[in-house]
Amino acid sequence: MAYESLLTVLQDKQKLSAAELKKVERVQKTSVSESVPQLLVKLGLCSELDVADAFVASGQFEKVAPDQYPLEMQLPETVPLRFLKHYHVIGLNDNDDITVALMDPEDRFVIDALKLATGKNIIAKVGLLSEIDAALEVQYGEGRSQMDKLVDDLTVDDLGEEDLEHLKDLASEAPVIKMVNLIMQRAIETRASDIHIEPFEESLKIRLRVDGVLKEIDAPSVKSTAAVISRIKIMAKLNIAERRLPQDGRIKVQMLGKELDLRVSTIPTMYGESVVIRLLDKENTVLDFAALGFSGKHLQQFIDVLSQPHGIILITGPTGSGKSTTMYAALKQLNTSERKIITVEDPVEYQMDGVNQIQAKPQIGLTFASALRSIVRQDPDVIMIGEMRDLETARIAVQSALTGHLVLSTLHTNDAAGGVTRLLDMGLEEYLLTSTVNGILAQRLVRKLCPECKQSYTPSPDIVEGMRLRRFAPDGDIVLYKPVGCASCGGLGYRGRLAIIEFLQMTDPLRKLIMAHEEAGAIQRLAIEEGMTTMYENGLVKAIQGITTLEEVRRVTSET
Repeated sequence: MAYESLLTVLQDKQKLSAAELKKVERVQKTSVSESVPQLLVKLGLCSELDVADAFVASGQFEKVAPDQYPLEMQLPETVPLRFLKHYHVIGLNDNDDITVALMDPEDRFVIDALKLATGKNIIAKVGLLSEIDAALEVQYGEGRSQMDKLVDDLTVDDLGEEDLEHLKDLASEAPVIKMVNLIMQRAIETRASDIHIEPFEESLKIRLRVDGVLKEIDAPSVKSTAAVISRIKIMAKLNIAERRLPQDGRIKVQMLGKELDLRVSTIPTMYGESVVIRLLDKENTVLDFAALGFSGKHLQQFIDVLSQPHGIILITGPTGSGKSTTMYAALKQLNTSERKIITVEDPVEYQMDGVNQIQAKPQIGLTFASALRSIVRQDPDVIMIGEMRDLETARIAVQSALTGHLVLSTLHTNDAAGGVTRLLDMGLEEYLLTSTVNGILAQRLVRKLCPECKQSYTPSPDIVEGMRLRRFAPDGDIVLYKPVGCASCGGLGYRGRLAIIEFLQMTDPLRKLIMAHEEAGAIQRLAIEEGMTTMYENGLVKAIQGITTLEEVRRVTSET
């Protein structure tokens, strides 16, 4: 089989398994018109970026950056546009030697054909298929997005509310399928965590949440709203006839070389159903404390508490603050052959080998509380509860901790001290709380600066004094960083996120305050006196280290 160096690199980088390679070999025997790189992308085994990077790693080709594609046509008219589109090739210059970008730079047929048509030597570089196709649209005057062309292909009549059969047929048409796939592809390419599809009277808005911040992308016209939403509901096995009630579903999909688990939520609005799709990328989920933002004192404290044989560990924060990821990282740390771990979750977000995971189903009576009663009879060492939602669940968790189990769970509170008062407000007795809770972790997610383009600056004396930055860098100049934006981060200046955290470790003085029913503020102040670093302070340290910015820290926390 050709392309040995490309395939070797992909296997070395663990982007392609032996079984997937055999699949490509089988398909290629019946699809002679498509090359191996094209098949890898078409079959969803590798992303365009994976293939391009593998060509570069093989040492033979350079990669073309998105801003290196010329706006004007470079190749002579003797090279037809149909040929360029079919083989995904574009001219980058027209000198003595012509440089071109191809998705498959090892395709000798294309190189020889271009050499024959131009009479010049051809230098091949590697480009991403989607970037080449978009640049061809710009160079050859059409300048229209893929979404615009798909909308043109779609013929939509005015649909009545009861015209379900027509709607099903429409949702199964090629243009609608391509639209939804294109939206998902854009989300994967930009590393989005959520897709928001929102219908309004005169438009359909599509926004992607990238590193915690929403940004709008090219969307289909409003006339395709019902078809697009119906397509997603069919994929998620939801009832497309039910438009008056919220629905939840899941989609498993393999796209751009990634295996994705999509959680779909629909809710009725004034002009149709609003859909939010949560993307769970199993490959990109790093369950490693250092990568999540834990370091130094916080990391050691948390690992010490995890190593205790029994008690409760709580992780707190609002929705989308990374609680579940931290919880799974803790489970990974605890997951050894000597321990039996059982979880009850709603929903099960990540599947872990060696961990018995239960999906809660309240509609059939399998709630957190009812599942927990059975779990304790299964002789577990560690119990993980997705969320402490009510007093009954909290009481069973406490009883489990008192009988020798280590219990992990989450709460929706703003800080670590708020976790204590939240449990008391639920009705949990203070003597039970103080005797079982070992530690409470609170966290928020901040965007990480792009290492390729971040720019250093010296803050003004007013900022240094006002934010008391000198306490984190007593010697030398204080240097902070700001986002700039480059091709690597998509012009955002940020790439990825990490947690800023505070960890309240239960001590005897804190137990006395809790027994006296002191408010959260007093508990927080005593914890700080005992050495707790707040989330705000942890964020300032990460800003001084050049990991994030002051603006990000201010966005998610307040000074305490």
